[in-house]
Amino acid sequence: MVRFLLKRVMLAISVLFAVSVVSFLLFFALPADPVTGMCPKNCNAERLERVRTELGLNEPKVQQYADYMKGIFVGRDLGSAQGGECAAPCLGYSYVNSEAVTDTFARVLPVTLSIVLPAAVLWLAIGVGLGMISALRRGSLLDRISIGLTLTFASLQLYFVGAVLLLIFVYTLKILPTPRYTSLFEDPVEWARGLVLAWVTLALLFSAIYARLSRAQMLETLSEDYVRTARAKGMPKRQVYGKHALRAAITPIVTIAGLDVGTALGGTVITETTFGIQGLGRTAVEAVRQGDLPTIMATVLIAALFVVVANMVVDLLYAFIDPRVRLG
Repeated sequence: MVRFLLKRVMLAISVLFAVSVVSFLLFFALPADPVTGMCPKNCNAERLERVRTELGLNEPKVQQYADYMKGIFVGRDLGSAQGGECAAPCLGYSYVNSEAVTDTFARVLPVTLSIVLPAAVLWLAIGVGLGMISALRRGSLLDRISIGLTLTFASLQLYFVGAVLLLIFVYTLKILPTPRYTSLFEDPVEWARGLVLAWVTLALLFSAIYARLSRAQMLETLSEDYVRTARAKGMPKRQVYGKHALRAAITPIVTIAGLDVGTALGGTVITETTFGIQGLGRTAVEAVRQGDLPTIMATVLIAALFVVVANMVVDLLYAFIDPRVRLG
């Protein structure tokens, strides 16, 4: 098991290193001058040169990359013009926002986490549960209803469902407040009330996909020889379905869930835009529009980190679901 973990950790580190090198080369080593997009429009030649010096862009590219990575692990001095000492993890300085990128992320990252993680719990519980029940009761009224509902919600768009929920629960019935973020530690009730529509919207769309996937996987597993043999031997249904069938059917679902959650944590752009919430996704879009390269670079690294960590978690779950994976 230790060897299995070490291999996955080393693979994750190599992937993150490759992403950091490629993204740095794309944003800071191309022929185009990166300072032009970061500096305000009223920058003159003198100001542009000063920004270039403050960011260390006059240094060799290898030195620039080394300084950037050093800041992530041990921090670095950004200079008095950029706020002075920047503690680890230091992701650079944004001239567009006039603050360290780390400060920007400290403000918006909890928002995205608060949207994605509760929504993921909902869509997995609803989708997998409904799919498994539909498979076990194939051809029943419940199965036909669930198929119809999943087809309907899977064909809808997030911004449409979000707008409908806003119209009903916020502007018509006035049951819920306008979506907003409140810290969980400050007021848990307001935190939930302000984000529940975002959770429900994501859960409705994703759970439809997971319900169909779970149903298909469960039906395929139930047709396997070892499941039919277990039933023929008189093994209780709960043990056949729960211990053998579900364990085999859940494996591909875990894979998809890891990718979906990791990608969503990298920025739920449409969700945040639909509900007017400033999270990592909207921050990334605004950074692209404004040419804020330090923020864009940091967003790419954070998104890659989430995807890599999610895949590591999936690998660990695989090892517990199917012990044969540990031998790979």
